[in-house]
Amino acid sequence: MNLTPHFTLEELTITDHREFKNEPNPSEIANLHRLAALLEQVKTALGGKPVIVNSAFRSKQVNDAVGSKDTSQHRIGCAADIRVPGITPDNVVKAIMAAGLPYDQLIREFDRWTHISITNDPKGNPRGQVLIIDRQGTRPY
Repeated sequence: MNLTPHFTLEELTITDHREFKNEPNPSEIANLHRLAALLEQVKTALGGKPVIVNSAFRSKQVNDAVGSKDTSQHRIGCAADIRVPGITPDNVVKAIMAAGLPYDQLIREFDRWTHISITNDPKGNPRGQVLIIDRQGTRPY
């Protein structure tokens, strides 16, 4: 099912942990629609380059299997970890910031991928929080 022109429900629910169900409920699917809309804006900000989703929605079992917290925005379909071939995660962060996109969180994680999220509440205001997570810990960008 297409959520937007370039992002599908399958793409935003794929997991390497195929032994677990990873099926969003209707409110989580609504969040994934909003997330896909933001990812379309990211794609545009990056000149139309492919945006590869490593992980977006995670069921409780999948989230536990990857060692993430229950409070992760991935749990409710509000976050995606992305890569853009040919662009470093640092430059992805910089391009998203420069485009003024309405992200809730933007995190350069371990210089391997970029985490981007939308607000949990569709009517909420995005925090615009930008962080770095690596072996040194978590800190402001």
